[in-house]
Amino acid sequence: MALAKITKSFQYGKHTVTLETGEIARQASGACVASMGDTVVLATAVTMKEPMPGKDFFPMTVDYQEKTFAAGRIPGGFFKREGRPSEKEILTSRLIDRPIRPLFPEGFTNEVQIIATVISVDPDIDADIVAMLGASAALKLSGAPFNGPIGAARVGYQGGQYLLNPGNKELVDSQLNLVVAGTEKAVLMVESEAQQLSEEVMLGAVMFGHEQMQAAIKAINELVKDAGVQPWAWQPPVEDGALKNTLQAEFGPLIAEGYGIKEKTARQDRIAEIHEMAIGKHAAEGAPAGTKEKVQKIIGDIEYRTVRDKILSGAARIDGRDTRTVRPITIRTGVLPRTHGSALFTRGETQALVVTTLGTGRDAQIIDALEGERKDPFMLHYNFPPYSVGEVGRVGSPKRREVGHGRLAKRAVVAVLPDMETYPYVLRVVSEITESNGSSSMATVCGASLSMMDAGVPIKAPVAGVAMGLIKEEKRFAVLTDIIGDEDHLGDMDFKVAGTTNGVTALQMDIKIEGINKEIMEVALKQAKEGRLHILGEMGKAISAPRSELSEYAPRIIAIKINPERIRDVIGKGGATIRALTEETGCTIDIEDDGTVKIASADNVAAQEAVRRVRQLTADVEVGMVYEGKVAKLMDFGAFVTILPGKDGLVHISQISRERVENVGDKLKEGEVVRVKVLEVDKQGRIRLSIKALQEEQVS
Repeated sequence: MALAKITKSFQYGKHTVTLETGEIARQASGACVASMGDTVVLATAVTMKEPMPGKDFFPMTVDYQEKTFAAGRIPGGFFKREGRPSEKEILTSRLIDRPIRPLFPEGFTNEVQIIATVISVDPDIDADIVAMLGASAALKLSGAPFNGPIGAARVGYQGGQYLLNPGNKELVDSQLNLVVAGTEKAVLMVESEAQQLSEEVMLGAVMFGHEQMQAAIKAINELVKDAGVQPWAWQPPVEDGALKNTLQAEFGPLIAEGYGIKEKTARQDRIAEIHEMAIGKHAAEGAPAGTKEKVQKIIGDIEYRTVRDKILSGAARIDGRDTRTVRPITIRTGVLPRTHGSALFTRGETQALVVTTLGTGRDAQIIDALEGERKDPFMLHYNFPPYSVGEVGRVGSPKRREVGHGRLAKRAVVAVLPDMETYPYVLRVVSEITESNGSSSMATVCGASLSMMDAGVPIKAPVAGVAMGLIKEEKRFAVLTDIIGDEDHLGDMDFKVAGTTNGVTALQMDIKIEGINKEIMEVALKQAKEGRLHILGEMGKAISAPRSELSEYAPRIIAIKINPERIRDVIGKGGATIRALTEETGCTIDIEDDGTVKIASADNVAAQEAVRRVRQLTADVEVGMVYEGKVAKLMDFGAFVTILPGKDGLVHISQISRERVENVGDKLKEGEVVRVKVLEVDKQGRIRLSIKALQEEQVS
């Protein structure tokens, strides 16, 4: 790589994007400093010259990392340095990986590592698009056999117009937040969140983004050319034609028979037996090194061809369906007795147990992002235990896949949530995948809608999701509705669409080939709509609207408004008053700066008592009103009576009784409860009370 700095710039929406190489990180195989406005990302790629021995997959890792110094901040915590990756970092790493991986050639097993580091950030410009462009440029600068570059763009939609790379402020009012990546000729990856938009608008957004990203692809190509990069002279490994023909003749019919078994576990067991038979016969002990790997790869290739050729010829799919049929669906709601809302959604051999929990404001997730701290009142978590696919595995913190699937499901349902600014509850939805054979993330979307309706959350409409697949050979292609695991593994596309009867709320597409065109996307979206509407119909049979009553175990939240200046009266010195309130009533009490007090309890009587006491603490004393108070202190000239918490008034000796009183203690005792009437509240807030006035009113 040349040592002199090389720079390329182009206009990209409202901002200028600049790509630089040759100055920083010169010992990496390729490095690019990419910037958009004040957001700057250093992207590096290191590609090993030799393949990893014994690997039958492409060993690429992508790490996107945000440095707090980029936002002029120092990390919190004891160690004062960045720790484990945040969800945003994990999701952006996946965003970079997905469009890049299919552009490396079959048989390339050299280790590749991409690191994208955010080193400066403008709070209004997300670093993800910048990181994707920087990673694409770094890979091309490395000279590795990468069939890119890729471009990437964010697309918004407002007032019937598409927006190119809208900022975070613009996205607040946008009906769409879509990220698209692709090459010069085709689209490779789409990820989006939408406000129930039509399939036509979504397709238009993808095409708009692909058209606009050509400026980025052109700039990267020019940067690489000016840097004088020499591509590797890499050649794919030579295939053993004789072994392939032998294995095809011996095991092709058995594999075809194996893929005729509809039940997943039985099919997998039979295919595993065939693998063992082939290895035992052709890669037995004493065979040349690498023979076992060759046999495994060729048998895998025969599986690939068998399934694909069958579908493209118009025959039934692995489980006997045609290309448009959704697997049988069964649904149960209210399956767990003590949870606030639950649903068991089963589609074929994929099953999700989804549970909704209602919480209070203090349960909101605090997110410490580069742009600053914020609270999220809606959480959706996805768990994929190993038993769901009949395996033994480690159970621990969520993996990248679980984080990504959970975020996709969250994007799908967030458009139908009640207004979380005014809705008093914090929501957490958890999806436990109890069985998996294709698109558990879309089962999670369906289950999330069902469990929230079961919990009585007033969502605007139910959301369903369906995963589409693709088999493509030259000009022939078939789009598959509701793909199973084998079709995902042996197919060319994973295209997930979620939405309501009114439109799309989320779309995610990943491609294993070098992109797809508008025609295929159009067919996939149309077919996905048919599948989605069918699933929504089945969901409607189980539960058609949110329940009118919350679970008896869910907290009831009562919101009242007090004068913000009286907040300190509720909190008390050092929090003593509010602490006593929560302990004595068993309620959770949250107070906002605008004077909104939210009182939560599963016991309505306790909640009403807490409301009464908060109102007492913040009530203003009114002249002419009668109060029941406790005698706090006796004086020679009268008695002080506490009529409200923190509010004492004076009953002068002349106002204690209609008869003349010589000694206050003859009529009142400390701690005694008496009824008094407010005669006056002066400008200094002093309160004058009377017992005599009540006696006179009683006589009259």
